Amino acid sequence: MQSSMVHRGWAAIFGVLALLVLGGELVRSLSTSSSSVAVAQEPDSAAETTAEPAEPEKDPDAPSDNFLIWFAGALGWKYCIAFLFISFSFVAVLVMNLLAARRDAVCPRHLADAFDAHLNEKRFQEAFDLAKADESMLGQMLSAGMSKLQQGYDKSIGAMGEVGEEENMKIEHRLSYIGLVGSISPMVGLLGTVDGMVASFMVIAGSTATPKPSVLARGVSTALITTLVGLVLAIPAIISLALLKNRFAKLVLEVGVTAGNLMGRFEGMAAKK
Repeated sequence: MQSSMVHRGWAAIFGVLALLVLGGELVRSLSTSSSSVAVAQEPDSAAETTAEPAEPEKDPDAPSDNFLIWFAGALGWKYCIAFLFISFSFVAVLVMNLLAARRDAVCPRHLADAFDAHLNEKRFQEAFDLAKADESMLGQMLSAGMSKLQQGYDKSIGAMGEVGEEENMKIEHRLSYIGLVGSISPMVGLLGTVDGMVASFMVIAGSTATPKPSVLARGVSTALITTLVGLVLAIPAIISLALLKNRFAKLVLEVGVTAGNLMGRFEGMAAKK
């Protein structure tokens, strides 16, 4: 019995020792794994630390993040005012010429039809009043021709020709403003180009050390932006001038043919007399 108790005691001792050994191994394995995880995490944190560099200080001479503010700053207040004035003037004269280039403003069909109907019915006074009340080029020419009929058909045609030349001169006068915009805009842009390059060279000449690129970029940006704006205004002006010239030439030719056909009836009446 004592031997069995001894055996049980030794078994208990070995069991406790086995539990202690297993517990020590378990603790060692846990500590090793935790240390390996910590070591594995340290490069990540270091990488994160190196991945987030400090924000560089912003150069006060660098251009603004807002494109419009930078664009206006590159132009300067002088060129902003100049190009705004040119652009508003261009829009105004373009709208004026577009309204004048309508068929009803130069050679209205309804006037020609009504005038022809009055002539067919021998109502010459009504035809004259109708033409005189119309402000179109055709109306002015017909009223001028009928007002000189008493002096002869040739005088009537001459009066129509004079009015036609006067109205054509007014058309060319209005178109010349668009041509002026097309000529002035690139010249102002060229002035800004020279002004900006002179400003950049003055910075280089007045600096004892190498100047900052951002300071030099001010003059260069002024030179390029003024050239760009000048061309942007000049190209549409030149295109619209060519298109409007062709449009007015076609309408003026139509006015001459229509007025000649309508007044040609009086030539036969003068021949009969």
